[in-house]
Order: sequence, then C-alpha cells, then structure tokens
Amino acid sequence: MTDDTHDTDGAAIDGAHDTAAVPAVRAQLLATEHWSLLATRGMTWSEVMGRIAIHLTVASASLVVLALVTQATGFGTAFEVLSIGLTAAVLVLGTLTGIRVHNASVDDAAMLVGMNRLRAAYVELDPGMERFLVTGWHDDIAGLTRTYTMGARRRTLSHVLGSTSIFMVAVNSMLAGTLGALVADASGAGVALVTVCGVLAGLAYLGVMLEVGRRSFASAPPEVRFPST
Repeated sequence: MTDDTHDTDGAAIDGAHDTAAVPAVRAQLLATEHWSLLATRGMTWSEVMGRIAIHLTVASASLVVLALVTQATGFGTAFEVLSIGLTAAVLVLGTLTGIRVHNASVDDAAMLVGMNRLRAAYVELDPGMERFLVTGWHDDIAGLTRTYTMGARRRTLSHVLGSTSIFMVAVNSMLAGTLGALVADASGAGVALVTVCGVLAGLAYLGVMLEVGRRSFASAPPEVRFPST
C-alpha cells in the first residue's frame, strides 16, 4: 500500500516537473531558431557586400584601364571600342550583382517575418514582455516595417533611398546611361543627341529595374499568422 502511494506521488511529481519544463524547453528551441535566422541573415549580407565590392573594384579598374589607353592612343577608335566593351561588361556584372541584392532582400524579408513570429511566441510565453520589444512581433506588413525601422510605424523615404537595392540600381542606371551615350557618340551623333540617348538609356534601365523589384515584392506577400489587429 505504501509502495503504491509512493509510486503515485512520484508520478504526480514527475508530471508536474514535465509540465513546468515545457515553457523553458520551448523558449530554448525558439531561441535556437532565432539565432539560426540571425546567423543566416549575417552570412547572406556578408556575401552580398562582397559581391558589391567586387563590382565596384572592377568598375574602378576599368576607369584606370581607359585612362591608360587614352594616354597611349588618345580618344580614337581604340578608345571607343574599349570604352563601350568595358562599360557593357561592368553593366552586365552590375546587373547580376543587383539581382543578387534583390534576391537577398526578398530572403531578408522572409527571415524577418520568421523572427517576428518567434517574438510572437515569446510574447505568448510572457505577455508582459511586449512593452520591452523594439522590433515587431507581428508577421504582417506593419510588423515587418516596425522591425525594419527599429520601432517606427512606417518606412520613410530615407530608408528606401538608402537601401542597398536602390544603391545598385542607381549605379547600374548611370552605367546604362554612359553606355547609351558612348554608343550614340560612336555612331557619329551630335552632342545633343548623345546627351539625350544617355539620359533615356539611364532612365529606361532605372524604370525597368524598379518595376521588376516592385512586382517581385508585391507578388509574394507573406502568410499572415499573427496580424497586428
């Protein structure tokens, strides 16, 4: 009789310990996933910044090459051919880099959504902690924006213009404009026409890349599981 009672009491105590341990284990698992997302995000942007550095290095080296060729041969046929070829090559490299930056931005948004969901789980474990959070704990657009802006309710124009994607689009648009002007100049066009071709080529590239980026972000909205309202 005593043994049965002891076994029953022991089982009850073990059950109580298991129930009490569940929130702690859950918090550990959530934290592990959170750090995994943070590490992936860090490695992604480290790789992207390396790609951007390579692109800018190649662009700088191309300018040095053109300067040396100009000193040796002047602004003749050799310069025109080389300048068009190098500008086209740098533009292709820049476009590929811009695509990588765009894909990284899409992946980054998905990882931030994941971290917002993890913070929602933290708030569920401890409802009182939400007043200490700077970033968002909702996985809708408002929550994602709050995480991007570190607490602000909306993204300002400076956040958009200062983004890595806009930086790459701006650099590549200038390259596209330069290529258009070089091609027009090589074909014998006047100064006014060369200027117009350069401006139009740059604006066309800018418009196309901005539209591609807008459609890409708008076509794959995240599944909202923890809305703000």
